Amino acid sequence: MQKTSLTALVRHHLETARSASSGRSALTVYGGHEHVLRQTLIALRAGSLLDEHENPGEATVQVLHGRVTLVSGDVRWNGSPGDLLFVPDARHSLEAVEDSAVLLTVGKSPG
Repeated sequence: MQKTSLTALVRHHLETARSASSGRSALTVYGGHEHVLRQTLIALRAGSLLDEHENPGEATVQVLHGRVTLVSGDVRWNGSPGDLLFVPDARHSLEAVEDSAVLLTVGKSPG
């Protein structure tokens, strides 16, 4: 059994994102290429974004800190701490309205 403090990781990665030229910082908390499930903590400085990209598989975004907007085409979903956003099966982007941290969970089919 392992345990990780998301609160401590959020604090650390928000500090890193604030000073990074990209305005973001990320860490795979669980999983990876050899697993079906992958969870990644992503911290974004206010005004930063993850550019539009394809959906990597079944995915959710849990907002841990700040406020974000998930955008797919003309549709926008706003998220605040405690919100769970379901990532559409389409091209999308994620914008940080405030300094924010989210937990991205992706499930990929094996093989």
